[in-house]
Amino acid sequence: MTAPLRIGILCHPTYGGSGVVASELALSLAARGHTVHLFSHAVPPRLARSPGPVQMHVAQGVPYPLFHSTPHDLAIVSSILTLHRTEGLDILHAHYALPHAVSAYLARSAAIADRDKRAPRMVTTLHGTDITLVGNDPSYAPLTQFVIEQSDAVTAVSADLARRTRENFCREFALGPCAIEVVPNFVDVDLFHPDAARDAERDRPPRAVHISNFRTVKRVPWLLRAFERATHGTKAELLLVGDGPDQQPSRLLARELGIQDRVRFLGERDALPELLAPADVFVLSSSEESFGLSALEAMSCGTPVVATDVGGVREVVEDGVTGLLAAADDMDNFAENLRALLFDRDRTRAMGLAARQSAVTRFAREQVIPRYEAVYQRVLASTRWPFP
Repeated sequence: MTAPLRIGILCHPTYGGSGVVASELALSLAARGHTVHLFSHAVPPRLARSPGPVQMHVAQGVPYPLFHSTPHDLAIVSSILTLHRTEGLDILHAHYALPHAVSAYLARSAAIADRDKRAPRMVTTLHGTDITLVGNDPSYAPLTQFVIEQSDAVTAVSADLARRTRENFCREFALGPCAIEVVPNFVDVDLFHPDAARDAERDRPPRAVHISNFRTVKRVPWLLRAFERATHGTKAELLLVGDGPDQQPSRLLARELGIQDRVRFLGERDALPELLAPADVFVLSSSEESFGLSALEAMSCGTPVVATDVGGVREVVEDGVTGLLAAADDMDNFAENLRALLFDRDRTRAMGLAARQSAVTRFAREQVIPRYEAVYQRVLASTRWPFP
């Protein structure tokens, strides 16, 4: 256990991976005795339902006719500065390069200029699309590169994402040849645990579950076609959890494919363990995935994964042991894998046991949180920047 720190965490208030990880990290750090403040323009769902002692700062900014949208990113910077001037912060931890690493950089720079207190150190965690999609856009790439270089430490949630960041953004700079530390996502294995009653429900139809933000990269329509191919003529069910741009087109496609009675669109839900644990299979059909947090949470519930072999998924799901992987463009193989696990419950049970063991031994939060604490201690001991 490290000495208590004063930590400010910046994140998106979403159901997606970066918002979930940042919220769970904040709660875990607070439980370990640190003083933790979370900054966002709304309360993240994972934090909203927790009684944990994280101090929430909602900074939405002031609407003004000159602005097309409220500049909440600047309001977050001001909120950080106000807190730092009154109470002090040791660490600013930005989750997602844009805009949060930019906000952290501005707050740190202003704190250096103040010279009233030692300025906080800046840690940036890269989650995926901030590098592969948003950050790679020519409109944002130079700024993404700048905040990576200006961070006191940079972490990535998978080795694949770290590699791609080095290839796309990194030059030789003060940190050396793009020093990016891999700190994987983590799971609360006590909250996400197997369902003891699942085997008692063997008379129900096989069930797959998918959780996402229904954006193009998640390929929910592609998944529906694969599910129809894998389960044609059966009573197998698919539960789709989440919401986003592709939900309505997916509803129409399910009807077109004739599977609307076997596909349920549940929308956004907080009761994820209760949905994941009873399922026979978790399905992940993304064209791009830097880690696959929902897949890990399913594994922790003892549910094996059928996924596309993209990005960092292979670092989470061991093909043939904790799940089955298929190339992103191979729907036939994906459907075959899905059919194999939905209708062979002995194999599914064995893979589910292995999935649970992998989650507990490799990704339990008690193993990962100290790695973030070690990053914090390292940057606080560094003399790289001329802090007062």
